[in-house]
Amino acid sequence: MAPGAGTSPTGPAAPSGRTARDGEAPAGPRTPPPPGAPPGAPPADTPWLRLPRQVLALRRLLLSLCTVPLTVLVAGLVGWLAGPVWALFALLPLAVLACGWVLLARNWHSWGYRERADDLLLARGVLWRRETIVPYGRMQLVEVTSGPVERRFGLASVQLHTAAAASDARVPGLVPAEAERLRDRLTALGEARSAGL
Repeated sequence: MAPGAGTSPTGPAAPSGRTARDGEAPAGPRTPPPPGAPPGAPPADTPWLRLPRQVLALRRLLLSLCTVPLTVLVAGLVGWLAGPVWALFALLPLAVLACGWVLLARNWHSWGYRERADDLLLARGVLWRRETIVPYGRMQLVEVTSGPVERRFGLASVQLHTAAAASDARVPGLVPAEAERLRDRLTALGEARSAGL
């Protein structure tokens, strides 16, 4: 029952035909659901949806909160103990901040999800590309979670539970309205598909 990795002709990095803004539901179906699909099923060519930009802002803030104090500490401590020239070691945390700033953006761009006729497709990763397929009929529980930091940025996550713990999936950092819409849609589709088994 495990949802497995699969391939897709297009990914979130190349959202062909995409009409919705980041983190929002598609503006409307462009083609009807496939024959035999349960009520409420997404259209066959539902576009890729990406995470909202608040996710990138949140991750960059957390990175800055780690590296900026470290830079100040290294510059002050090393400069006081060894001299001003050695305080240049403080540039190392700044280099980590600069690299992380760029890598976080690339990772954010790599994230996407797509509601297909029979399953939910998740794609993410830059160096190691990963695509996960979660069949609607295999989902047992869909829940929306939001920690204190996520709530501060107006974000919530959708956790998908299946029969196999190793195949659980998560869509992080959605706006609450989209998270609730996705939860309700996946729950309805999961119940419809399970009833048809």
